[in-house]
This record gives sequence, structure tokens and C-alpha cells, in this order.
Amino acid sequence: MNKRQFFFGLVFASFLGALMAVGGMQFFIADPDSAIDQQNNTQAQFTNYLENKDFTVPDGLNFIYAAEISTPTVVHIRSTFEGRSYGNSMEDFWEFFGYRQPNNDRGRRPQSRGFGSGVIISEDGYIITNNHVIDHAGEIEVTLADKRNYDARLIGSDPNTDLALLKIEERQLPYINIGDSDKLRIGEWVLAVGNPFAQGTPYDLTSTVTAGIVSAKARNINILGGRNYGIESFIQTDAAVNPGNSGGALVNLKGELVGINTAIATPSRTFAGYSFAVPSSLVKKVINDLREYGIVQRALLGVQITDVTADFAESRDIDEVGGVYILDVGDKSAAKEAGLKEGDIIINIGGTPVKTTAELQELVARNSPGDRIAVTYMRDEHKYTTNAVLKNFQGNTEVLTFDSAHSFDGAVFKEAEDKNLEKLNLRGGIVIDKVGDGKWKDAGIKPGFIITHVNKTPVENVDQVLEILRNRQGGNLIEGIYPNGEERYYAIGW
Repeated sequence: MNKRQFFFGLVFASFLGALMAVGGMQFFIADPDSAIDQQNNTQAQFTNYLENKDFTVPDGLNFIYAAEISTPTVVHIRSTFEGRSYGNSMEDFWEFFGYRQPNNDRGRRPQSRGFGSGVIISEDGYIITNNHVIDHAGEIEVTLADKRNYDARLIGSDPNTDLALLKIEERQLPYINIGDSDKLRIGEWVLAVGNPFAQGTPYDLTSTVTAGIVSAKARNINILGGRNYGIESFIQTDAAVNPGNSGGALVNLKGELVGINTAIATPSRTFAGYSFAVPSSLVKKVINDLREYGIVQRALLGVQITDVTADFAESRDIDEVGGVYILDVGDKSAAKEAGLKEGDIIINIGGTPVKTTAELQELVARNSPGDRIAVTYMRDEHKYTTNAVLKNFQGNTEVLTFDSAHSFDGAVFKEAEDKNLEKLNLRGGIVIDKVGDGKWKDAGIKPGFIITHVNKTPVENVDQVLEILRNRQGGNLIEGIYPNGEERYYAIGW
């Protein structure tokens, strides 16, 4: 090959390579506009999937059904309190969250108004709410989700669980089904439905739905600490609730009622992350009793108990942490008759394991006096099971009426009305409503006497008076005042 042939061959090869390179680029590299279109098409496929009118989020991943079922059943409650501006007894951190607003119009008796929520549980107008929403109320007004208004009648209340039952006269109302709070699991989605900041505030947020998860169960936050028989076994959630939500519904994704929203943990009196609800398993028992008897038929095991924590276990030389330690067993109590003793550790009630006092109290409180429950306990590192027949406050298994449940040795007690306390410049007191045969009558005490102190201890509720009297042997100093302002002291021995 001469130089001329070599030169032309090189030029031809170069030209051929250039053609191949250009063709390859056209083949392998897409047009920029085409690439953008392809990207947009991919994006469009993704977004169109969610924008499709026929598409619905799978059950369990949305709250639409639960909200549609529960919202019409949740009502707004407005309570009017004559006399002094009555407020809840609250601690700085754990609070009830019913909303109360004073109204001091000239020429009128001072009033305060309370706002909260409630849940319709029957087509004929029975409504659950919190006791602290309507406690001491002179008038109770209910507004339905469709804006209809009704005057409500109080059927009964239970301060020990902070629950109350109301009734409005109407038929064919939407109502909620009560679910099983025992089946709730930590991490499960729940909705809080209520009326935060509604009517009487600068806002009107009726029928608000918020979502959260079950954060814990059987929480005891000591908000009912002033009551000797207070039951605290709350469902803890992070669903947002605020003043006005009290008495509203906590529902699962099936739209079933699993709790009544009652309290919040807050340093600012507004929602700060956690809320607490009375579980439906306890609600069902309390509301059924209020509806049938007007009061709760409370069952008692008759023991003083405490949690077996790590520190407690170490101090008592207990090998395992967990369970409920019996500190004392009451005389003639269900526990004593079942053979339980101080130092026993209860680990199971009726087939359900118990690790805390809150769990034990809830499980026992679901029963009625006369019910028999199986109690499994540890004694000297051995496991035993016994059957206990639960009793009432009176130490028997009879059905109690309001009078018999609030009486002692012939005297029947009731809460004093705020206007009477205000008139006498009293911060609290308990009225002796009736005086029958017994030592009260023998001492000369007449109906209407307001007890302010028992054995120098100020008294604020009927349960407190009964607890002091039932557990003290010997003399008792009763201090108080009659409605005419006459102060009296009585010494009575039992």
C-alpha cells in the first residue's frame, strides 16, 4: 500500500466512525423533550393513582368510616351553675378539661357556665358524659350535631369514675355502639370526637375529629385522689383534645365507642401531647347501673394494695417485680372470707393477668356485689387460686338504693348545694338529709345540718364522710352548721 492509498483509507475510516457515532447517539440518547415527557408520564401515573375518583384508601388506613359513624352521636353540653362560680378541683399538671366561664351580669345572681361533650348511646336519648361537666349544675342543655337543642335530665352520676348519664326526650336518634376496650392494643389508631373551645369561647369548633394512637392502658394519674373509691385505669392516647372535649367519644376504626375522654396532661391547661379516657369496659358497667338503679352497685374486694415495683420488691425481699401486694385485709371483707392475707401478691383476676393496682381495681369494679371472681395470688413463692364473693360498701351483697348507699346508722347524707355553701361562707360540706333511729338522732342532730369537719378533718364529699365513719371505732367529733347560721359540735361514739 502506497502513501496515497493509506491516506484515503484513513479518511474513509474516520468518516465511517463519525457516522457510526452520530447514529449511536441518536439510538441510545433520547431527545431531551422526550425524556421530560417520559418523566412526566411516570409522575402522572403515580399521582393519578391517588386522584382517581374511584380510588379509596384501604380500610384500616383512613378514618373516614369511623368519623362518619361517630360524629352524629356526639353532642355539645352546656351546664349552668347558680351561686358561686364552681370550679373543678385540679392539680397543676393532670387536669379535667371541661370548660367553665363565669358570668357576673348586674342585677342577676352570679352564674358560671360549663361546656363539654357527650355521647348518645340509645335511640331514645340516653347520653354519657363526664361527672365534672355537669356536677352541681342547675340546668343542663344538650345540642345535637344537627343543631337541635334539648333540656337534659340527670339520671345519675358517679364521681368515683367521673361518669354521668343524661336523658333527653327524643326518639330515633343516631347512637353509637359500645365496643370492647379490652381488645385495644398499644399502637392502635383511635379517634377523639368532641367540641373543643365551643360556645362560650371565641371559637366554635363543634364536631371536631382528631386522630392518635393508644399510647398506654390502665394509667393511674391520681386525678381522683381525693376519693377513697376512685377508679383510675385510663386509656392514654396522643389524640388532640382540649377544654370542651370532656365527655366526648374515643372510638376505634370501626366507629365503636372504646372510651370517654376525661383528662389531659398539661402544664398550660391546653393539649400538650397526652389525653386520658375512661375505658368502655368500665363505662358499660357504670352506665348500666345508673340507668337501672340511679347509683352504681360498686363491688369491693376489701383490701389495701400497692404495686410491686423494683424498690418495693427489694424492700420486702420479693424475688419478682409485678403484681399487686396486699397491705391489709378488711374485717368481714370478701378477701378475708376468701382466705387472702397481708403479704399475698395478686397476679390474676378472673383469668386476666394484673400487674398494677389500676388494672386490679378496674377488673373488680366491672362486677357487682354478689359476683364470684377467681383470684390467683403468690404466697411464700407458691401460686394459689381462690374464689371471692364481692361485697358492697355496707359489707353485704344487697342491691343498694341512693339512701342506703349514702347512709350511716340512720343518717342519710347528700352533697351540699353551692348556693347554700356560699350563703354560709363555706368552702365545702355535707348535708344530713334525713335522720332516722340511731345515734345521730339520739345526739339531737336534725335534718339540714351541714357537716364541715369530722374529727377535725374537712370533708368535701359523701364518700369521704362514710369512709371516716366506717373505719373508726370509738368517739367521733362532728362539726358543722345549720342553715340559719347556728354552729354546733356533736360527740358521737360507735
